[in-house]
Amino acid sequence: MKNFAKLALLFSISFLIIFFASAGFRFLALRVEWAKNFPVKPETALSLLISAAHWALSLSLFAVILFSLCYAGRKSYSAVMTVFTVMGLSFFFCTCISIALNNWNSVPPAQSTGVILGNRGLILSNSLNRNETSVVLLNGTSDPFGPRVIAIPGQPLIFHEASGGAFDLPPIPFGDDTPWFLRSLAIDLRLNAGMLHNKFNDGFIGFSLYACSLIFLLCSLGYAIKFSVWPFANLCLGVLAFRGILTLEVFLSSPEMQDILDSFLRGIIPAAFIIPLVYLLLGSLLHLYSGLVSITRRRDDDDL
Repeated sequence: MKNFAKLALLFSISFLIIFFASAGFRFLALRVEWAKNFPVKPETALSLLISAAHWALSLSLFAVILFSLCYAGRKSYSAVMTVFTVMGLSFFFCTCISIALNNWNSVPPAQSTGVILGNRGLILSNSLNRNETSVVLLNGTSDPFGPRVIAIPGQPLIFHEASGGAFDLPPIPFGDDTPWFLRSLAIDLRLNAGMLHNKFNDGFIGFSLYACSLIFLLCSLGYAIKFSVWPFANLCLGVLAFRGILTLEVFLSSPEMQDILDSFLRGIIPAAFIIPLVYLLLGSLLHLYSGLVSITRRRDDDDL
């Protein structure tokens, strides 16, 4: 019971810290991304915060399960206790946060404050590189497709009366220097958050089945985390394994793969149950393999 309490407390504190920290950073990133897209309709701070929280929920789910499994493996906690504890707490936090975000999403937009980016004469440029193109919106973000002045290094200033609803000349002076693997990870986490949100909107039963099967599959990777005697190596192996699960989830949820699975099964299994069934089968095989390996190691130790 003492180990159970320690693991539950560690999981809860870690989940809350990672969730609130990642939601804050994601909210700031969404504000910057929204500013670069020049929206015609004003975005609200509440809608950006809800989107950031959905993304943070997905990140927290993967990160805290990995951290908890690494901690339990290093402390040699019971595998059965670890799996049930992590699964129960993961589903509890995932469900509670999804319910809270769904309630926040029903708040009328008029009750939230719009994000104000700037007034007339707003200058858009890449602050990291002074030699790139700059755009001055003469009417500000209230009319982003209106008149503008374009400053290209080495050329005279260019005035455009209106953009016609498209930003084709010159290109918007914002670059994305984020490494590819981090950018792809952020995209896959956003897709995972969208799938969890859609499942929750479709019904609690479908959401429970999908979330539980995904958590069950993640918890079955405990053997990969205990593969090496070095804790840091185990953490790296766990990150790679969890990244593979996230990629598999996005691959199976793609429309093309859904059509292939649906045509192959020919209506034998409802479409909503295909992916959870795959997760349960893979998780069961990994749990079975981990159990057999553990039994074999114990017999070898007894023989010695």
